[in-house]
Amino acid sequence: MAQKSEAAFLAKIENHKGILYKVSKIYMDNAEDQEDLFQEIVLQLWKSYDSFRGESQFSTWMYRVAVNTSILYLKKEKRKVTTSQITTPEVKDTTENTEEKELQLTHFYKAVHQLNKIDKAIIFYQLEGFSHKEIGLNLGISEGNARVKLKRAKDKLKELIRNQGYGF
Repeated sequence: MAQKSEAAFLAKIENHKGILYKVSKIYMDNAEDQEDLFQEIVLQLWKSYDSFRGESQFSTWMYRVAVNTSILYLKKEKRKVTTSQITTPEVKDTTENTEEKELQLTHFYKAVHQLNKIDKAIIFYQLEGFSHKEIGLNLGISEGNARVKLKRAKDKLKELIRNQGYGF
C-alpha cells in the first residue's frame, strides 16, 4: 500500500478509535485482552483496507470489521469470559453521581460479558445508535429479526443485572 494510503488509513483509525475501544470493551473483560483485541481489529482493518470501496462510510465499514473480528477472535482463542476479572476504568467526574454512574457501568459490563457473541454485537450496535435496519444489514439478518433479537438481548441484560443485585 502506498505511503499516502497508509497515512490516510492511520488518520481514519485515529478519528474513529473510540469505536474500536467500545468493541474491545464489550467483547473482552480485562484491559490486557481488550488491548489484544484492539490490536487484532486494527490489523484486520489494515489487511482489508484495500477492499474498502467507499460505498459506505468508513465508520460503518469499520463497525462491521471490528464486530466480525471480535467474534472470530473469540472463536479462535476459545476464551472464556470470567466476570471476576472485570475492571472499570477510573472516571474523573465532578458531578455528585459519579459513584452511581461507575456502579451502573460496572454492572452493565459484567452483564454484557455474559451475553453470547451475537447479542453483544446487537447491544453494541444499539449503543452506537444504529437502527434495526442497520443492525440487520451489519449482521446479515432481517430488520424484523434484528428487532426481536435486540428485544431479547435487552431482556437478558436486565435479568443479568438484576441477578447481580442491582435493581432497575
